[in-house]
Amino acid sequence: MTTIYCISALPWVKLNRNRLFALKWIKALQSSLTGKQAEQHAANYLTHQGLTLLTQNYRCKTGEIDLVMQQNQMLVFVEVKFRKSQSHGYAQEYFHPAKRKKFESAVAHYLHDKKLNPAMVDYRVDVVAIHGEKVEWFQGV
Repeated sequence: MTTIYCISALPWVKLNRNRLFALKWIKALQSSLTGKQAEQHAANYLTHQGLTLLTQNYRCKTGEIDLVMQQNQMLVFVEVKFRKSQSHGYAQEYFHPAKRKKFESAVAHYLHDKKLNPAMVDYRVDVVAIHGEKVEWFQGV
């Protein structure tokens, strides 16, 4: 058995591989919950702005769309980005070109899945950036 040492609030805590895996799993679960909470917060915010929620967490083989909403006759595909603090940059900066490409591929899949012609349907891509409690809505990015 391999022993791994970890620095924590206690002096040198000895962890075996199973406990280390459990700690990583708990951290991933907490991150997932935080993401879900941020998505729900964004959905509530946009609903108060007059949009209607159609779908949440649309997943396909090419990617994921956090929120699919409707504003009048326009479909709005929303990517939600959350950061507790800005020490590692702004949340909206994490919607980089590679992420955008995957997102647009998921949008194309959604439109195809719903039998909607992209040339005939008005739609846009928005980003909701959440920094702690502050919400910023970037339309048509």
